[in-house]
Amino acid sequence: MQNEEVNPLLIRKYNQPVPRYTSYPTVPFWKEELVAEDWINVFRKRFDEQNAIGGISLYIHLPFCESLCTYCGCNKKITKNHSVEEEYLGVLEKEWKLYRKLMNQTPVIREVHLGGGTPTFFSPANLQRLMGILLKDSIVHPHHEFSVEGHPNNTTVEHLKVLYAQGFRRISFGVQDNDPEVQRVINRIQPIENLIKATENARRIGFTSINYDLIYGLPLQTLESIERTIRQVLELKPDRIAFYSYAHVPWTSKAQRLFDESHLPSAADKIQLYLKGKQMLMANGYSDIGMDHFALPHDDLYKARLDGRLHRNFMGYTTQQTGLLLGLGVSSISDAGVAYVQNEKTIHDYYKRINEKRLAIKRGYLLNAEDAAFRKYILDISCRAATRFEPEHLPLLRQYTFPKLEALAADGLIEWNEDGVQLTAQGHYFIRNVCSAFDLYLLRNEMNTEKQLFSKAI
Repeated sequence: MQNEEVNPLLIRKYNQPVPRYTSYPTVPFWKEELVAEDWINVFRKRFDEQNAIGGISLYIHLPFCESLCTYCGCNKKITKNHSVEEEYLGVLEKEWKLYRKLMNQTPVIREVHLGGGTPTFFSPANLQRLMGILLKDSIVHPHHEFSVEGHPNNTTVEHLKVLYAQGFRRISFGVQDNDPEVQRVINRIQPIENLIKATENARRIGFTSINYDLIYGLPLQTLESIERTIRQVLELKPDRIAFYSYAHVPWTSKAQRLFDESHLPSAADKIQLYLKGKQMLMANGYSDIGMDHFALPHDDLYKARLDGRLHRNFMGYTTQQTGLLLGLGVSSISDAGVAYVQNEKTIHDYYKRINEKRLAIKRGYLLNAEDAAFRKYILDISCRAATRFEPEHLPLLRQYTFPKLEALAADGLIEWNEDGVQLTAQGHYFIRNVCSAFDLYLLRNEMNTEKQLFSKAI
């Protein structure tokens, strides 16, 4: 798998809008009118089950950034006023206490991820305060995994020391691109010296897994510039690399309208950026984990891929499978396995709901038996590159999925029969497309497909 060339003709064919499948059903199919009491009932039951088995996961959304990166589609709030930290942490604490009242046991914290926004916008003292809020009267699982997203420009030694002392061993730096002209046009000026310093500091303090986020398809990117960026990254040898396709979604991310679209690489050029980056990473010892993620053989993500422990949720690929991911903060998403909910997407509405002593649920979805079954098929494909079919699902599979599988097999992306499906070496590069063969919501055309909902696969 590691040495096989990717067929450019297949990349062009399958470079279509498809979800990233951090959930199924995907967010556009969730319901605005989900009743909070339904989620509370699900949460209580799921917490009792999963906390006793091995603990829960927490995702904390910290939305503030000092400047606007125009490529970014995340939920963020741009400000240089750091006094906002205090109020936000105060509301987060109230939200956590609302959930603690629903818990019949002491929570066992197995996984924490601080995402954003820019978590390192917060002072080291306030990050320590945040972890104190979460871990007070909680149990930290002996095999916990705590991770944080850091900006190379503002991640200080003090940040890293505080986080390390709280149990963090993984950090992800948003690199995106090292070329000064690309950085200028996406409004993310980030000298390579800052990345080197942040990486060296993290390693010296004791972080054992460092990830870099890279993006291909940004304005003004060329083969030469992306080759320079990846060569610089390879010299620093991060343990993991996420090599994402730039998702141009100006209909949902208004800042992307600031781009001169003529500066964006053409579809053909973007494919070449993808192929160049992938070839360089794999030639230098990185293994393709799937869906844009690469890891060195010593990293836990690579090991989890080999022994079948890999899992995928809203935080991306993870080695933890707690069965309950609780999201705290504005716009954060919770995944209880049988249900999803998302918090209010504006800080004003989030504060209002929590200060009224109500959960800040904006929308969500309760899975039925059919959803759960096809969710498992999608997770199997994305994490294990194979799945087996249950006999009771064959009528639905024959109607919707098998015609898609026939086409995928004709292009050499899968091998399959009525017992199951296995990705080929080529198919491994098209996991999102294979997963979409099990997406009954897309296949049934239940939504207005004239409205573009998802970014392209490549």
